Amino acid sequence: MNARTLAVERAPLLAVENLVKHYPTRRGWRAGPPVKAADGISFDLEEGETLGLVGESGCGKSTAAKTLLRLIEPTAGRIMLEGTDLARLPAHRFRRYRREMQMVFQDPYASLNPRMRAGDIVAEPLRNFGWDNSDGPARVADLFGRVGLPADAMRKYPHEFSGGQRQRLGIARALALRPKLIVCDEPVSALDVSIQAQVINLLEDLQDELKLSYLFVAHDLAVVRHISHRVAVMYLGRIVEIGPVEDIYARPRHPYTRALLSAVPKVGGRGKGERMLLKGDLPSPANPPSGCAFRTRCPFARAECAERAPQLSGDGAHRVACHFADQIA
Repeated sequence: MNARTLAVERAPLLAVENLVKHYPTRRGWRAGPPVKAADGISFDLEEGETLGLVGESGCGKSTAAKTLLRLIEPTAGRIMLEGTDLARLPAHRFRRYRREMQMVFQDPYASLNPRMRAGDIVAEPLRNFGWDNSDGPARVADLFGRVGLPADAMRKYPHEFSGGQRQRLGIARALALRPKLIVCDEPVSALDVSIQAQVINLLEDLQDELKLSYLFVAHDLAVVRHISHRVAVMYLGRIVEIGPVEDIYARPRHPYTRALLSAVPKVGGRGKGERMLLKGDLPSPANPPSGCAFRTRCPFARAECAERAPQLSGDGAHRVACHFADQIA
């Protein structure tokens, strides 16, 4: 699959700066160590760009995605949408920005109201934001057409659709308010492979047509490679590598990224390099290792890795958080 490219000529649509989400815990009557689901994440997103966010289950990628839309309230950090810090806005002022950012959820059935007809599900955001009733039905019909659903599907209930059709319905609902940014949280993981390809192609077509920006959260690296312009790799609440998709896949510089890519199945068993196995399990985000959080599983770890946490650095768009990236690449 070919890497996607994007010409950038303006300020980013979204700029996330040191985003933190810690969950408090208790040990009996005392406060316990916080669960550091997101621990200082920074990235930006251009108009018309897709940023893939990847990592193991439990690394915090879905938490980070939902925090951007304030479905989960951030602990600290800035979420700058076209220069406005959404993290600091009170609820009554943040409401108007909700129409600019929408979400497509992982489970297309659980995210739809089973008691509502499909047409009403797509029309609900329009009603919530006071759209003219005379324009609403035409808008809903247009959305069904854009996502490849027939007009008579508007009278059906969610259980009458297939999994792929339900995800198309979720995409239509996300498009209803004409957003600029859509957060896709594992949007094809529950679908068959052939249906995954159809939904991914639909998302790409909609992006080209409507100039949408996507934050695409996934664990399937083949899917991420196909749809993304850039990729950010998360480990234990932090981004450890970020860069253009062709650089990340051809020249991964962080040991964790190399391990993830080495696990991607090769067609016919062909492919360069050997499988890089990680030792141990993902540490608890309530008790992460000192220094570099990946050091307990890293085959290249040294004494310095336990003493201080590496920061994202590098020349150009490809940055990595590893003390010895240049020596082990």
